[in-house]
Amino acid sequence: MAVIKAPSKDINLLARLLRAEAVGEGKLGMLHVGAVTVNRVRVRCSDFEDLRTLPEVIHQPTAYEAVQHGMFYQRARESEKRLARRSVNGERRWPAKYSLWYFRPPGDCPPTWYGQSLVGRYKLHCFYEPVAGECDEIYGVF
Repeated sequence: MAVIKAPSKDINLLARLLRAEAVGEGKLGMLHVGAVTVNRVRVRCSDFEDLRTLPEVIHQPTAYEAVQHGMFYQRARESEKRLARRSVNGERRWPAKYSLWYFRPPGDCPPTWYGQSLVGRYKLHCFYEPVAGECDEIYGVF
């Protein structure tokens, strides 16, 4: 059962994002991006307080490099749509399980990023959870 509302057009949008942001990271890397994106829809705190849908989160200014830099144009394949559905159904794994942010640094992951705590790395992406007290609801939304 879905943990957020996501009509087929939103599944396609998320699938395009997964492909654009993390196709080189494989299925698990794309699932991590999906988990972070769904986490952002679910919480009502930090940079995501007023965002309620996948399109709002995905098109949030400066949120996703692939959207900003034109890598978001490719059509979603069925494999990415399946991953998007799994994300919308609440599949989350470490290090993205409670993460609200990720990025791909040129080297090692910094221990903090914009004040957020490093949780771990998967291939080239570093994942960050909110600091204690900032967005504790992330730990109880699923």
